[in-house]
Amino acid sequence: MAGSVARVVANERRQEPAAPGSARHLVNLWTEPEALGPERVRAFVGILRTRGCYWADVKGCSMCGYSRDTLGRSATPEELDAQIRAALDGYRGEPYVKFYTSGSFLDDREVDPASRLKLLAGFEGKARRFLFETLPEFVTAETMAPLKEAFHGEIEVALGLESADPEVLRRFVHKGSSPSDYFRAGDRVRELGCRSKAYLLLKPPYLTEREAVEDVVRSVRVAREHFDCLSVNPVHIQGGTVVEWLYKRHRYRPPWLWSLVDAMARGARERGASRLVTFPTAGGKPRGPHNCMTCDPTVLGALEQASLGQVFEPLDDLRCDCRGRYERETALEPLGVEA
Repeated sequence: MAGSVARVVANERRQEPAAPGSARHLVNLWTEPEALGPERVRAFVGILRTRGCYWADVKGCSMCGYSRDTLGRSATPEELDAQIRAALDGYRGEPYVKFYTSGSFLDDREVDPASRLKLLAGFEGKARRFLFETLPEFVTAETMAPLKEAFHGEIEVALGLESADPEVLRRFVHKGSSPSDYFRAGDRVRELGCRSKAYLLLKPPYLTEREAVEDVVRSVRVAREHFDCLSVNPVHIQGGTVVEWLYKRHRYRPPWLWSLVDAMARGARERGASRLVTFPTAGGKPRGPHNCMTCDPTVLGALEQASLGQVFEPLDDLRCDCRGRYERETALEPLGVEA
């Protein structure tokens, strides 16, 4: 059933090839709070409009709808040049820079090698750290070496591990690579003198809240040896995904923020030397991780402060009447009934 839904959704979310005009415009630019070690800074964030992740065309991950921000074809170097120039025009000296492609920055079909170099060179001598995402198979000495020549600050490579459990990754997230593929890629990144980061998914479809928390805590324990930073990403409902298909049929609820609090508090004791962070997308909204909506701003603020400062003890002091409802519902969840 899950496999057939995934194939239907993958077919439905494929983009029609974009016209040249739209291909010259970035998806978005913004700034957000971040940290460089103990220092709190602003990060400059951009999303390039490219063909997107090749895996989304094959099957796609159950929670990922970023293919809707893509071109439906590869961008030409000229189109990418226009996007890069627009990004550099919007840059205001932030020390931390992040660029995403709705896929893999190191995949030549998404960003050609010359455009990759042009983007990183644009921040040389200005930014202190540059982050991008990729699938593990593209992390090689050949793809990374030119980037290190173009940008002499820290390069951070983010990998969407999602779970260290092979069954969760294969059956529920629908990844095309195994946890060991991600671990080896994280190790290669560090061997090449760069920083490695892994995303861990909180509450893939078909897991209960408590199972989801346990999966994150186990994943932190296993992945900490391979990554400098572990980022816990609670699922939010994106359009054109298996998760949305389930959500619209009342078969999936985005994770409670209490689950995220528990995962972070317990994960902090398992992280070793790795940083542990979470910056939830759509937090406090119906299609994102949420509690009762009343306590959500307070809980989200506490999670942000814990992530930036790496001090997690205050999470244990969070209180709201909805915590009791959360405990009752999660206790009954394995039985398939509501409190």
